Amino acid sequence: MDIGDAGSWAADWLWAVLLILIVAAIHVVGLMLIDRKVVTVLGRASGRHRFLPWFVVVMGITAILVTILHGFEGVVWALAYRALGAVPDNKTAMLYSISAMTSYGHAGVYLEARWQMLGALEALNGMMMFGVTTAFLFNTMQKLRMFDPS
Repeated sequence: MDIGDAGSWAADWLWAVLLILIVAAIHVVGLMLIDRKVVTVLGRASGRHRFLPWFVVVMGITAILVTILHGFEGVVWALAYRALGAVPDNKTAMLYSISAMTSYGHAGVYLEARWQMLGALEALNGMMMFGVTTAFLFNTMQKLRMFDPS
């Protein structure tokens, strides 16, 4: 099947829409859980610690948690690539997925020609999720600043 075939691209879009919905749901729930934990920590630690070290620790942990969240979302896409036979093994699937999601694209790993539009759509999904994460991290920093006694 030619990669320009309309039927091929329609299947890519159908798979992508399903995966984007799943990843968006995972992302929103994950960020909500992280946010709840950050708010809990903020409430408990407020006024008990010096602000700057506490700010660095909370933001560092938050950054690690959202990185894990993005990694888990990469696993979702990688599992789809494996199920569709778009890549030969799990390692390649994961490397391709993270490369596409981050728009890094220099891993030298390619999808089967038939599924290349799906990979481009994962990059679009990654950009959207990183945008949401950026807004979340900014919001978290704003919450932390409310506890700055200076």
